[in-house]
Amino acid sequence: MCLKLAGKVALVTGAGRGLGRAYALHLAEIGADVVVNDINLESARDYHEELTAPTVADEIKKLGRRSVGIQADVTSRNQVDGMFKKILDEFGHLDILVNNAGGNLNPLGPRAGPPTTYPSTASEGDHRYIMDANLRSCILCCQAGSIPMKQQRSGKIVNIASQAGLHSSPEMIKAMSYNVAKAAVIHYTRCLAAELGPYNINVNCVAPAWIYTSRAIADGREKIAEELIKQIPLGRMGYPKDIAKVVEFLVTDLSDYVTGQCISVCGGYVLF
Repeated sequence: MCLKLAGKVALVTGAGRGLGRAYALHLAEIGADVVVNDINLESARDYHEELTAPTVADEIKKLGRRSVGIQADVTSRNQVDGMFKKILDEFGHLDILVNNAGGNLNPLGPRAGPPTTYPSTASEGDHRYIMDANLRSCILCCQAGSIPMKQQRSGKIVNIASQAGLHSSPEMIKAMSYNVAKAAVIHYTRCLAAELGPYNINVNCVAPAWIYTSRAIADGREKIAEELIKQIPLGRMGYPKDIAKVVEFLVTDLSDYVTGQCISVCGGYVLF
């Protein structure tokens, strides 16, 4: 395999399981040293996701790369600043930032299921929690990550949004807070790209649709996959590797002239 990211250092937030883990492992496979962040580095256990080593950082080390796991809440500026200090102390530089932390999360915990947040009735607490997890976390990490990237005048930032931030439909209105948060991530990406372009920093966004992850399986999405597939022109659900390969494009020299863009990785589910 071509180690096109050899010598690069990447940070992936929310990488203890699921899509974040897939991004972290894929970047390591193509040569990057990877910092694994999660609010709970053992979160794979919550969804019975099997690792090939005790932790995701250990999985990366098995691939011959350097890796550290940093447990931190990326909605906290103090914890974010502390995490970036640890990264720079350990590795000396940061080349790639993948802001994956977030999701349509329930403050009651992973087994409570997605919260219901209708546009006219969402509680302030649920709305704030989801906005913080998805938008605030992205902004705080981008602000902290842009400091060393500006100094070295290079970097690649990839923010993870969702098809929910690109379109709306009657069945989606009960997830208003998540939809709005991801739409905001997409537009924040555009704004940041305009600011950081002169520093040779690319900022882009990926918007996954229906992806088979351990959480999706635990939430029972396998049961509705048959109906979903009818709405997907490519005729199948996505897998974490499908998204990871697009992230690869956005953090390598293949995308050197791409910035401020949002790529929908959805099998054609979102067509515009």
